Amino acid sequence: MKNFIFLFIIFYQAVFSQVADYKLGNELSNLEKSNSLNPTSNTIIDIIAIGDTIWLGTSRGISVSFDHGENWTNFYETSPFGNDNISAIGYDNYTRTFWCATAKSQEVTGGQKLPAGTGLKYTTDFGNTWNSVPQPVDGQNDNQVQYGINTLSALPVTVTVQNLCYDIAFTPNTIWIATFAGGLRRSTDNGQTWQRVVLPPDNKNSIVPTDTLDFCLAPVGGSFCSVGNLNHRVFSVLAVNDSTVLVGTANGINKTTNANDANPSWVKFNHQNQDNPISGNFITALGYSKLSNTIWASTWKAEDPDEFYGVSFSSDGGLNWQTTLYDERPHNFAFKFAQPIVLTDNGAFRSTDGGQTWILPNSIIDNQTGAHLRSNVFYSAAVTGNYIFLGSDDGLARLRENFGSLWEGEWKVYLASQPLNSAEEVYCYPNPFSPRQELLKFRYSTNGQEEKVTIRIFDFGFNYVTTVIQNASRITDIEGAPDFWDGKDDNGNFVPNGVYFYRIEIGDKDPLFGKILVLQ
Repeated sequence: MKNFIFLFIIFYQAVFSQVADYKLGNELSNLEKSNSLNPTSNTIIDIIAIGDTIWLGTSRGISVSFDHGENWTNFYETSPFGNDNISAIGYDNYTRTFWCATAKSQEVTGGQKLPAGTGLKYTTDFGNTWNSVPQPVDGQNDNQVQYGINTLSALPVTVTVQNLCYDIAFTPNTIWIATFAGGLRRSTDNGQTWQRVVLPPDNKNSIVPTDTLDFCLAPVGGSFCSVGNLNHRVFSVLAVNDSTVLVGTANGINKTTNANDANPSWVKFNHQNQDNPISGNFITALGYSKLSNTIWASTWKAEDPDEFYGVSFSSDGGLNWQTTLYDERPHNFAFKFAQPIVLTDNGAFRSTDGGQTWILPNSIIDNQTGAHLRSNVFYSAAVTGNYIFLGSDDGLARLRENFGSLWEGEWKVYLASQPLNSAEEVYCYPNPFSPRQELLKFRYSTNGQEEKVTIRIFDFGFNYVTTVIQNASRITDIEGAPDFWDGKDDNGNFVPNGVYFYRIEIGDKDPLFGKILVLQ
């Protein structure tokens, strides 16, 4: 169970943690649908690129660009999103419809906070109008499901807590969603009704509708179903083509080639049931390269001590698997031609030889502003033409890659923050600031002129702590790139919790001051 708890921790860090978008005591709030040079969030959960249109799912709603990321339209705190987080996004190529799933943190008995699904939203006109679909839940009496010749008991999932959508996929006239508590579900009427899809239980490697089956459809055991099934805890879903769907669970990868049937047949691949298996049964993400006909899977360690973390891939439809990037914990996949890009906590890995060797980008620095993307934690990526977009836990990066090169070209870095009201204003974020988890960013302006800038930190008694930059040449405007403090003093030690002050000297102007609250 600890691995499933860990996934929820990761999900909170990725989706529900919004400290990177705070000013001192003032969240970026009361935003309306607006145009901006940046998305409204620095936590980019997922990216979809279609031509020059880029969709982002973030901790602050949906952002979209129609010009390769030069300008963004943001939907945070607009109807129907409110301030909910985005847990999954998807694009239906059959109907040209963009879908997203939303979630929020909800307090349950005992004061514990858990993620809860708040439904799905979709648009057919690039965000001009949105339609809402309630989070799929069952009625108290929805305790059976038909599969072929079998009437199976099924745990009714009547609440939205831990019942949120982690992934979305599409086949003709069908929407598929992967949820933890709710399992695998599909809809053929634009989300108005949902059907629970039966997957094999843990003790079976395949099912067909003509089998005689006797198990309870439930992710966890309890009073209704005495035994729960890891294979009914669903985290990822991928449509390979019109009839082939892959489903990642806590017990492996499930595959059907007759997805459009009323009762699809399924075969399961996991670490225990193949000669050349996946590395681990906890499948947090799936990817497919059409050019190489290769399935890629994020295969985390589940409950078997013999399992391990890594990336597993198969070029024969799942019959045999190879493993690469041992001990990495991947979050997602993207592809440039047949080259896989794997997003992990240690960078964006890319291979040109089918996963034998991997290359990380060098320092990601905006060619125009000098802004750095300093995080190594990447959640998402997308490719369109010679553009590569990388989504991290602390900003978005775009590479306009040189033809025939690898990770070389013009970088653009997007760091979400509230624009300054004037050249005389300064602030820092996130604030409160946790040095061991993030970097503090200073936002100020040189009014578009080159100036020498010095930033120093002082404690509450105004005793000197450290110098962030000294007489550094800077050219910024009210949306310029920030400078960073790692939370350490001149001796390289993290400063203790407390209130600190910063002093920013810009040329020969009067110094500007601000306050920092350090909390670890």
